[in-house]
Amino acid sequence: MSRATATWRALRARTSPSGGENLSWRDGMKGLLLRLSGLDADAENAVRVIGFFDRLITGRVSVDVLVRSTADLAGCPVGVHAPGQGLSLRADGDGADTTPATAPARAAVRALDGGTEVWVARGGPPVPLDDILLERFAIATAILLDHPGVPRPKLGDPALVELVLSEGAGAAERSRALHLLGLAPAARLRVLAGTDVGGLAGWSAQLGGVWAVLTADPVPAALPDGARVGVGPELPAHDAARSWTAARTALRFTSPTQPVVWWEQLGSLAALDGTLEPAALHSLADVRALDRLATEPHGEDTLSALDALCTTGSARKASALLHRHHSTMPARLTRAEAVLGFEVGSPAGRFRLHLALMLKRLRDNADLR
Repeated sequence: MSRATATWRALRARTSPSGGENLSWRDGMKGLLLRLSGLDADAENAVRVIGFFDRLITGRVSVDVLVRSTADLAGCPVGVHAPGQGLSLRADGDGADTTPATAPARAAVRALDGGTEVWVARGGPPVPLDDILLERFAIATAILLDHPGVPRPKLGDPALVELVLSEGAGAAERSRALHLLGLAPAARLRVLAGTDVGGLAGWSAQLGGVWAVLTADPVPAALPDGARVGVGPELPAHDAARSWTAARTALRFTSPTQPVVWWEQLGSLAALDGTLEPAALHSLADVRALDRLATEPHGEDTLSALDALCTTGSARKASALLHRHHSTMPARLTRAEAVLGFEVGSPAGRFRLHLALMLKRLRDNADLR
């Protein structure tokens, strides 16, 4: 059991959503958000924060209990200002009610309909879970005030998407995240891993330098300029983590001439991913020969011609694929053979060439892990 899970379960066992004072719970809850934000499982902790506010809403606690509990969780001053209802509440990080109740100048504020505001005033820099805490604080406030304009969480909440794709998440946490996204655990979907694809339809999140997109729709044929996509296998939503792993592998086999790669099309090539470090790939003679070709005049065209040759199996078909006159292909291939040191026209030569091109892609895309 992770530290985050053990901490949360111990505190949850002492939670009293009825609004009654419970000093042991309040002492344990104080500043919990800071501790959770310092752990590794940020997405899992985000869902726990959602569950914290869900329990307060279900228990129909008073707004003053909501404010004090949120301050305990955040470890900093928070408040609600609802001038239309004559309500202005504030609590600091140790649960004490304080004045003034208006938001400090540097507070993070979420506005609701009718002039109501909720705010969180952290003295130092924000922590990773502050955004989701403020959003859920606003939702809970609107519901408990019977506010007509209850804000709704975004359908593609990145924290929920990250949890769905986390291999370390438990089945219960993943199922809850899927429910909050509006997805049934058995629903069929694919996971896309890509660059510059944040606008694609689906539930998305940027995880490091790679966008993850959960989609039940067909993969679009046209992508934004410069975008690359690895397409994972179609699996039940509860198994999305496996599709995400496969999609990232497929992404590392993409190139400017092949911006979309499907996991199912890789076959045994997928086993190459992770077998050699970038430095080892760079030391391979065939990969270094391709690098030399790339630095020559029209080098990128030459590499595109080699890619097309491996795809089509003939120089004439490669020319047609690249929309080049077939007379330009022999010169490109002759120069490539001189630098590579082997013929590319034979089946054995094309196999060796294709392997070298794939290894070069893995090295060039090493940062997309």
